[in-house]
Amino acid sequence: MSVRFLGRRVYVMLAVVLASTRSVMCMPAAAQLSAYLEVPRHTLGRWRQWWLTQFPQTPLWQALGAHFMPPPDAQRFPASLLDHFAASATDPLMRLLLFLTPLTTRPIALRQGG
Repeated sequence: MSVRFLGRRVYVMLAVVLASTRSVMCMPAAAQLSAYLEVPRHTLGRWRQWWLTQFPQTPLWQALGAHFMPPPDAQRFPASLLDHFAASATDPLMRLLLFLTPLTTRPIALRQGG
């Protein structure tokens, strides 16, 4: 599933989620991931910053964040969200990606008149 997400380039949403977790942001892992995905390291850093600063302000999180019990640790986004979905019997990564779908799509404008 490719989407226009966090910039001008098109990335696979899966890569954005996995690459943004704190565990891969350490220097060797980030360098390897950057090379493997052909995503510049500064882009990985930008994605990480987006999760920490902008995601908590999105209408999606503002509307649905309170439904998560216990609340995910915002300093560990998106890993803490993935941990929450891991409690489900179904694929946690797929559930997280489905949860994030409203952030990656635009509403369809309905035309007035006939």
